[in-house]
Amino acid sequence: MKNILEIKNLKKIYHTKTMETLAVEDFSFNVNDGEFIAIVGPSGCGKSTILSVLCGLEEKSGGDIKFNSDTKIGYMLQQDSLFEWRNILDNCLLGLEINKSLTEESKMRVINLLNTYGLKDFIYSYPDNLSGGMRQRVG
Repeated sequence: MKNILEIKNLKKIYHTKTMETLAVEDFSFNVNDGEFIAIVGPSGCGKSTILSVLCGLEEKSGGDIKFNSDTKIGYMLQQDSLFEWRNILDNCLLGLEINKSLTEESKMRVINLLNTYGLKDFIYSYPDNLSGGMRQRVG
């Protein structure tokens, strides 16, 4: 199996003016192509911090992270970041718009994905009309 992610001795420390908090220490694991990995643990143990470091939202304090060159990673935040003034389709197209890669083909792919995720009837609805679970699927 092809190794797509390797983490060795990951460490993350949060600093304030008066103290530092060790959030993650000596965290290591590998992910191989085709594997499904779950990180579980009690609240405050560092799960979100690990994901934030992997996605580049946080800087690591130590350790090594190696991605296979063609590995892509996505991360769904605990709280969705949908824009209330944009309908569901427009929220989903935002990344393509920002990257200037929105085409009719990519728009159709997004619509097909929304259909697949059970959101066909809500494409032109606004986020405040959706349940929490539906908002997560849009996110």
